[in-house]
Amino acid sequence: MSVTTSTERKIRSMHGLGVLCGLGAGVWLGAAEAPTKLVNSGLSPYAISLCMVAGVFTARWTLPTLVKGTRGVFSDLSANRHLIPTAIIAGMLWAVANTLTVFAIRDVGLAIAFPLWNTNSLVGIFWGWLLFGELRGASARNIAKVVLGALAIVGAAIMLGFSTIQASGAHSAHALGGVFAAAGASLLWGTMYIPYRKAYISGMNPLSFVTIFTIGELGTVFALVLALDGGTHAAVFHSPQVAPMLFWLFLGGFVWVIGDIFQQFATKYLGIGRGIPLSNTNQLWGLAWGALVFGELAHADNARRMLVVLGSAVMILGALAVSTAIAGEREHGSINESLVRECDRYDLNYDRVFRAYAGESENNGNGRSWWDLVIVGCAIGIFVWLGLKARVPTLNMNFFWVGVLSAVGVVSAAVCAWGLWKRTRFC
Repeated sequence: MSVTTSTERKIRSMHGLGVLCGLGAGVWLGAAEAPTKLVNSGLSPYAISLCMVAGVFTARWTLPTLVKGTRGVFSDLSANRHLIPTAIIAGMLWAVANTLTVFAIRDVGLAIAFPLWNTNSLVGIFWGWLLFGELRGASARNIAKVVLGALAIVGAAIMLGFSTIQASGAHSAHALGGVFAAAGASLLWGTMYIPYRKAYISGMNPLSFVTIFTIGELGTVFALVLALDGGTHAAVFHSPQVAPMLFWLFLGGFVWVIGDIFQQFATKYLGIGRGIPLSNTNQLWGLAWGALVFGELAHADNARRMLVVLGSAVMILGALAVSTAIAGEREHGSINESLVRECDRYDLNYDRVFRAYAGESENNGNGRSWWDLVIVGCAIGIFVWLGLKARVPTLNMNFFWVGVLSAVGVVSAAVCAWGLWKRTRFC
């Protein structure tokens, strides 16, 4: 079974949309880690992760409900029951990785931790090649872009890791532990994309996938708190200092989901090897939040600042080199073989799967339900309730840059959402 010429053109035309989603994901994923700076206020990394994932759980049900409706989500899940266990496993991997990032931020700072765990690009490139036919049949130029880009990412990570270990200041005593935590997050997040890609070559919609994904997330962080953070006596359940912080951590989780949804669409239309590096431009935005808002580099010497900036630039250039390697006809044929294998393995309708993979929306006629309004209303109520209890964290922040970076996020989300709606109806 081969891909028709017109359909090949359709898939190639989606490359630009995938790039747009990847860049938008970078903006929002970078902003989402800012609330984890609250770890400096005395909350444990497990408590931070649990509160953020509670916000993630709320967002992963609310946003798909707004865009697609719960009937559409459950119809999609019903047609892809075989993917439900893998989505839950992916959520478990995400939860552990997210907890590790909180440790990394605590020990080495946001501006340094970001580029270290963004080496998940290398893990994703490997899995994309091994399991899904990415880069097989690719031109020598595209292979060179991917390989050189990957080497640039590794080199940048080494530079940034070295600058962290050698740094003087509040984070230096635990810098090595922070580096290992970020590396562990990189491995888990890179592996997490296997279920993502498997879902999309089976025809599942990203909005449906993230909905079931959250069950694994929430269950895992609860287990981590119960096992490693004091069980039912953990401070997150009893400490009076938690309530004023919940709003910001919920907000961080909500912001993360917006970025993750764009990242899901980038992964769908570009593949793992290209989608992850592009969304890893979140390193730039993480650096902006850490340096401009929280002043992480305010007391660093010139050599350290130069090393961080240079390493960041090299990593971004490497990621962009990988993402601009547009798949050609032969590589599309190899990827199509992966679709055929999935259809044969799970007895799926190839035409339906391929139309969904190519971004051709289908009107399933499910419509909206009254409980959609209930879900959205509950989410709004939760944020209002938490907002009434919230207080501004006792951290030094530059509110001018908070406003500027927030405005950039709103604009990027509007552009990406418009592009997805116009081209695919969020298919």
